[in-house]
Amino acid sequence: MSDLLSAIAQPLYIKTAQHEWIYVNDAGAALLGLTADAIVGRTEADFLPQQLAQQLKQQDATFFATQQNITVPLVFSKTLGDRLSVTGHESDAPQAGPQEARQVIGQRQIIELEGQPALINTLQDVTELARTQQANATLQQELQANRAELKTALKLESTLKRITDRVRDSLDEQHILQTAVEALVDVLNIKAANTALYDLEQGTSTVYYECSAGYSSMRGRVSQMEAYSEVYDQLLHGDYLQFCSIVPHPERGRVSMFAAPILDDRGVLGDLWLIDDVGESLAELDIRLVQQVTNQCAIAIRQARLYQESQSQVRELERVNTLKDDFLSTVSHELRTPVTSMRVALQLLGVTLNQEYDLDQELAKPQLEQGRIARYYRILKEECEREISLINDLLDLQRLDVGNHPMLLQPIDLPNWLPNLVNSFKPRANSREQMLSLTVPEALPELISDLASIERVLAELINNACKYTPPAHSIHIAVAGGQSMMRFSVVNTGVEIAEKERQRIFDKFYRVPSADPWKQGGTGLGLALVQKLVSHLDGNIYVESSHNQTAFIVEIPLVPLDQS
Repeated sequence: MSDLLSAIAQPLYIKTAQHEWIYVNDAGAALLGLTADAIVGRTEADFLPQQLAQQLKQQDATFFATQQNITVPLVFSKTLGDRLSVTGHESDAPQAGPQEARQVIGQRQIIELEGQPALINTLQDVTELARTQQANATLQQELQANRAELKTALKLESTLKRITDRVRDSLDEQHILQTAVEALVDVLNIKAANTALYDLEQGTSTVYYECSAGYSSMRGRVSQMEAYSEVYDQLLHGDYLQFCSIVPHPERGRVSMFAAPILDDRGVLGDLWLIDDVGESLAELDIRLVQQVTNQCAIAIRQARLYQESQSQVRELERVNTLKDDFLSTVSHELRTPVTSMRVALQLLGVTLNQEYDLDQELAKPQLEQGRIARYYRILKEECEREISLINDLLDLQRLDVGNHPMLLQPIDLPNWLPNLVNSFKPRANSREQMLSLTVPEALPELISDLASIERVLAELINNACKYTPPAHSIHIAVAGGQSMMRFSVVNTGVEIAEKERQRIFDKFYRVPSADPWKQGGTGLGLALVQKLVSHLDGNIYVESSHNQTAFIVEIPLVPLDQS
């Protein structure tokens, strides 16, 4: 039997009910770090450490009593210093270095030897299994910790997005700060908070909002930064502070405080303070949340200030524009009477000169062949008409701006009316070698609108086309009817308007540079007036310019919107 047991590779031993070891194989002796002779005939208390001996004896005794195996591992970590015989001298076991602790469990059975019960225990090394279980337990703990941290991070991220959305939607500094403070007090569950904005020129910090139930109000309190330089120096450098008060506050007692600067890439705008019970402190994720909230506050405050500044500039521009319009309106009214008188005087002068010098015949000659009286009279008349046209344009624009331009709605017979309008420009076009043409379909839907306004719009567009079209090029006017709109187009070739100029051609007093081949000049009010009139008719006007031609397109509803 001894030979049979020795062949077993796993450690095993046999002991009596009195815990006397009567056999141990070589593998078992090697596990214990002793020889079989040092073990047989003794109890485990004689050669094992006390704690291990007690655990093994208790397990074996339980099996003798119940014959139920116990799966609690035993730890064997014998070293050379532990290998002592019962006499206290170093045993004759093989010399070896320190051995790694091994965990084993026993597979016990009861046998009979010489009529007496004996326990045979086969030991199984479960060290790697225990390590794997321990690693799994550690991994599970880390996984749970990571899940908790991820859950916290997601909650803070959601909180940050909610606060950011509310802060960014506001253009009022007071509301921005109030939103941030109240949200942080609620999320972080702290006692109090306040926020202040800096005046770096004055070196002051003013509390704009606070959330502190049960404490006296600090809102509006102004602090001189120099008096607390150890705090504000760090905040102005973009660093946050977290500390506990040494001297108790008269109302709050000793508290813990956290301060973060409200800053962006342009500098520090203010600060935000969080106040809690002494001993409390913000975790790293909480600090990151506060810093990101203060950064969003800084962006929102910059945005609000920029908006307020732009609004102030808009109001100032509106004021200046109103003053300009009032001035132009006043000047126009004041000039209209004397210029009208000049026109009457010129007409009378023309009658007198025609009687005495045959002025009409002289004016019919080419300009270079006209006499001095005819040339001077022509210049006076042209300039007078030009000034009257300017004054009328200014007054019309002023009436359109204030909504006081009269409209007389009537059906318009385009096939009969439009050719007469276009034909009035043919002598001028012919004198400049321009080809003027018109296309009017036979069947057009009925147009009900203000004839005077439409005539003014088309006349101004055709006049501009004649003014800017070079010789040997064409000007074409066309009209087309749709289901709800009438579309007029004035297209002239030989000229283009740059895209950057197209954005300004409808501005008052703006003229495209270097685009007047006939050097006639102008006030820059014509297209501004056209746009106002088209808008007054509930229509639209836009310009297209490419491939050496320019087209102005006007769309007017067949029936005014308030009449449809």
